[in-house]
Amino acid sequence: MTEKELHSVPLHLAKVKLAKKNNECTYALSVPLPIPNVERDMDGDNHTTVTEFLLLGLSEESEQEDVVFGLFLGMYMVTISGNLLIILAISYDPHLHTPMYFFLAHLYSVDICFSSVTVPKALVNHMVGSKSISYTECMMQVYFLFAFGNMDSFLLSVMAYDRYVAICHPLHYTLIMRPRLCVLLVAISWVITNLHALLHTLLLVRLTFCSHNAVPHFYCDLYPLLKLSCSDTFINDVTAFAEGAVVFLVPFTCIVVSYVYIFSNVLKMPSVQGIRKAMSTCGSHLTVVCLFYGVVLGVYMHPSSSYSLQDAMASVFFTVVIPMTNPFLYSLRNCDMKGALRKIILRSLNWKFVALRGRAGGK
Repeated sequence: MTEKELHSVPLHLAKVKLAKKNNECTYALSVPLPIPNVERDMDGDNHTTVTEFLLLGLSEESEQEDVVFGLFLGMYMVTISGNLLIILAISYDPHLHTPMYFFLAHLYSVDICFSSVTVPKALVNHMVGSKSISYTECMMQVYFLFAFGNMDSFLLSVMAYDRYVAICHPLHYTLIMRPRLCVLLVAISWVITNLHALLHTLLLVRLTFCSHNAVPHFYCDLYPLLKLSCSDTFINDVTAFAEGAVVFLVPFTCIVVSYVYIFSNVLKMPSVQGIRKAMSTCGSHLTVVCLFYGVVLGVYMHPSSSYSLQDAMASVFFTVVIPMTNPFLYSLRNCDMKGALRKIILRSLNWKFVALRGRAGGK
């Protein structure tokens, strides 16, 4: 390593080792990560622009990285298979072709996409022994994280409104929650979340990133990138907090208002059985809402300068754990969903049995 390259290495990435040879102490500087790829400006100044980032992950120890890799791989496989199975069950069972399950199918699809934005890249980097991600890939991760993450929030608010109509206006449910309205609510949510993602990505692209390109995370997140930038991030911070708070509060307020009306209506029900039935339809949704908004509030509703390793650990819940647990939370207490899943499993087993008999008969 040349002296020039040595000075370009961030101090928090370098490790000093003490070696003793021939009764003399020597010091060696070991750099576990590759030197950032940079390109000079056209004017020939010493200012450099980052062309890739280094994802440090959640641990610097190789043994712990192997454990994290195994956990991420297992959780990602459960996320994909669990969500796909629920989507198939909803698609094949005509009894589940209702607004509630229409929104659930979209939620599970978004969860698959949300996990697929970050986890596969982290797994591939671990397998090939690399920590790098290109500038373009990094910006794309930021965009899709905002788009899919906020889509989860809007879908949860739409589902809360659906539950409000079902419990408070049961006789007019089919009249209010028409297929056209359901599609319109989902379409509006997609437009808002993509505009939100585009705004933050464009504001991030205008920033300059100098020689420090090590992201203390397993994916490109907004706040760690803002801390790395050598530009003024005041506009980004204000926008992330103000506009992000609006996108956060609008769906959350809709959920709170919906459940205020739901609980006030449930308390007026004369029978205990009716109360239990009403609460059983809302229990899973409330659990997901509490998990989702609790993590979002802890990770993103603060200035970028206060981002820490604890936030990175909490975001694992946001990007990996919640998408994995959503299918179980919604299906374990739902008899209709259990029946649809049972039909899917029995049908697949029947197809395999018929295929095996066909092969045996052919022989």
